[in-house]
Amino acid sequence: MFAELDRLQREMQQAFDLSPSIRGVARGGYPALNVGSTPESVEIFAFAPGIDPATIEVHIERGVLTIAGERKSDLPGKDEKATVHIDERFAGRFRRVVSLPDDVDGTTADAHYRDGVLHVSLKRRAAAQPRRITVQ
Repeated sequence: MFAELDRLQREMQQAFDLSPSIRGVARGGYPALNVGSTPESVEIFAFAPGIDPATIEVHIERGVLTIAGERKSDLPGKDEKATVHIDERFAGRFRRVVSLPDDVDGTTADAHYRDGVLHVSLKRRAAAQPRRITVQ
């Protein structure tokens, strides 16, 4: 009983902990994301181990990237005679949304899933990339 109350208290604390962070305001979402950029591209990494890549949906619409899917539970079913004591692994439907910069070309998106990590690479438009102008 006390363990359950402790878990509830931690979840409530996380729900109201909106202090600024280098990782952004939305913490605790699944899958965890790393988003970065270079002058040529925007790189997004979603850490989602144990998911069939065929079930992951990646969409780009109006400058918004959406990653959605479902993670199946590995726990025994309710009809089996088993007791689960700790269940900390996320299972169920998920959806993460990332706003993209205006200079990203959505038609050049490339997505790969390897070793539990989904990597989405989006190229920037050539006109938006920095270039050096030669002075004559």
